[in-house]
Amino acid sequence: MINRIMLVDGSTASREVLIRRLQVAMPEIHIASCATANEALARIAEERFSLITTALLLPDMDGLDLCRKIRSSKRYRYTPVIVVSSDADQRLLHEGYNAGVTDYFDKARGFMAFGQFIKSLLARNAELYGRILYLEDSKTAIASTRQMLEGHGMEVVHASSVEEALTLLEKSRQTNEKSFDLVITDFHLQGQMTGGDLLYSIRVRQHYSQQELPVLVTTGTEDSKTQVAVFHAGANDFVNKPLVEEVVMARVRALLLVKFQYDTLRRQAANLEQMANTDALTQTHNRLYLVESGETFLNQQSNGWVIIIDLDHFKRINDTQGHLVGDQVLIAMGRLLNQSFQDGLPVRFGGEEFVVLAHGASIPGRCEAMRNAVEALKPGGVEVTVSIGLVAVEDQAGKDLNSLLGLADKALYAAKEAGRNRLFIYDADGHTVPYSSFDSA
Repeated sequence: MINRIMLVDGSTASREVLIRRLQVAMPEIHIASCATANEALARIAEERFSLITTALLLPDMDGLDLCRKIRSSKRYRYTPVIVVSSDADQRLLHEGYNAGVTDYFDKARGFMAFGQFIKSLLARNAELYGRILYLEDSKTAIASTRQMLEGHGMEVVHASSVEEALTLLEKSRQTNEKSFDLVITDFHLQGQMTGGDLLYSIRVRQHYSQQELPVLVTTGTEDSKTQVAVFHAGANDFVNKPLVEEVVMARVRALLLVKFQYDTLRRQAANLEQMANTDALTQTHNRLYLVESGETFLNQQSNGWVIIIDLDHFKRINDTQGHLVGDQVLIAMGRLLNQSFQDGLPVRFGGEEFVVLAHGASIPGRCEAMRNAVEALKPGGVEVTVSIGLVAVEDQAGKDLNSLLGLADKALYAAKEAGRNRLFIYDADGHTVPYSSFDSA
């Protein structure tokens, strides 16, 4: 989700400086700016913002009064509101909490610090709106609770039975639809399956952890045995009926924070794994990934090919044009390989040499088309060509990846010996032949 921030300040110059600092710290954010409190109130009534900053003194309203009006909206009851002021006087410090101010930024710290201040604050105060699967069989409870949740900006999907809820969960996982962030269910339901059955299925059959999919249980009894049973079944928390809005929303936000932190850690882990397997310059896979995953990739399908690609006279480019231009050539080559072999495994093998593992009878033709495309690249205004060596996996029964790389390298050597900017294939008879001969055979 892209963060959307609103700046409220009567000074055009101040707004422009603050916007620039935010754009530097968080290039992906969307920023809206308003000169008056009334303009800001009109916009927040129509749009949703992740964070709002306001000056203490505005042309039409006191900044703290604006904070109070913002907090009067359910949608913005928990949204961070920051006062930006060069005069953090006693009134602000004393009245800020009651007015709903989350924090304040002292301009005396310098505008350079503003972007990082807001970035850090957003990380601690995530925009906790979620998609909630709500299971309840009482029409009265459905109407009131749904209105409550949607009033706070939640997206609510209602299920009338455990079977329906499980179907919705399974569908969202199998079809990669937008997932649910939280399940809210009554523990005692009228159907054949109870809230306990739902919890068992979520935790044991569908294998959702309490962090991946938090569950909040509603129950009409304060019996301690029931409460213990709720937790043993896999619930994260529970609330007693009749539901009190402030209590429910406090529980909901706490569980959405659990989900938010889980998703953040999962994305970070995925990013770290990608970084470990990716060449930083060319954005192709790196040699370590080839060693660890290459054999498995080749064995997944028939018609496998091992391809070695070498940039012709690359040392000359570095020596005459400089290493920065050489880097541009490598970056362009990596981009072309990723585009040309989206169904393959492009790898920067080392220096100016690349390896591609791919499947399909048309691979030699695709390599020839890619070789022609390299000639049209001209990255940094430099003319570039490549020499290519291929070997078909099925022509070399029983050979491992390392041996296949050696045979493809022999074909590459033949291409270079023949004058470079050519494609040669190591065939089933142990000969290196040019693509034109292979294609006509």
